Amino acid sequence: MAVHAHPDDESSKGGASTARYAHDGAEVLVVTLTGGERGSILNPKLKDDVHILRDLAQVRRNEMEAARSALGVQHTWLGFVDSGLPEGDPLPPLPDGCFAKQPLHVTTEALVREIRRFRPHVLTTYDENGGYPHPDHVMTNRVSVAAFEAAGDPEQFPNAGEPWQPLKLYYVGGFGLGRITALHEKLLAMGEESPFVDWIERAAKRPQRTMTTRVPCSDFFDARDAALKAHATQVDPDGFFFAVPNPIQAEVWPTEDYELAMSHVPTTIPEDDLFAGLPSLAEADALGERSDLELVIDERRAPTVRTWE
Repeated sequence: MAVHAHPDDESSKGGASTARYAHDGAEVLVVTLTGGERGSILNPKLKDDVHILRDLAQVRRNEMEAARSALGVQHTWLGFVDSGLPEGDPLPPLPDGCFAKQPLHVTTEALVREIRRFRPHVLTTYDENGGYPHPDHVMTNRVSVAAFEAAGDPEQFPNAGEPWQPLKLYYVGGFGLGRITALHEKLLAMGEESPFVDWIERAAKRPQRTMTTRVPCSDFFDARDAALKAHATQVDPDGFFFAVPNPIQAEVWPTEDYELAMSHVPTTIPEDDLFAGLPSLAEADALGERSDLELVIDERRAPTVRTWE
């Protein structure tokens, strides 16, 4: 189960690895917590499209369905309202009723209900800072961690289905400094212009995450790109996502990277598989039905940034 804040996040953050697991026969569910109603139109070719301006919410639902098909995954909406990205100095307050202002027990119950229905062994989401400081991304981390801990406890949310304990929780790595630096250097070596100069400067100023798990998935970079382009309002087809041809990406950085945050099963780091350490399917199912599992690995961190009130 891949838990994301907005439609398009599932494609830009772990899209190729989820496509690989679905192709290999795993049941893969993308859970989108909000509808992306307050997202900006980032594709300059579509900024003045009257149909999009009239009904962005429905357009984004249609885009999500096209992306889901490209990745070959299952999908569900949790139905919370996009909080938007506050801008200005001072920052404005978040809108009433938005996802990031919902009580944590309300949002957690909704995700627990979906976990108990789908019964995943592995759950992926963002780190405690949201990957970047969007209020919905930070809230997605909080909800995912709380739901991971609550889903197997029969005393929590007893009306949300039969208890089920996911065995591992990961934070998706996205475009880390190592990856963008390697792509940048490859472009320069090829005599090409790199779009990553400013990005590297910004990334170098932030603490670097420790990726524990690198999932080979270069055979599915084309599927990831198809899913990204399906989110036409959110992705510039001439932008940085597509600056490096996929054969070059496969040569330079053929993985999508994750950070193991919590695990109920022992594993050996580094990993090359999100399911590393899990026993057979029947044994994993038996573990998921237990309520007395203790964490073997707990690498959660406290948030280090927050840029809104």
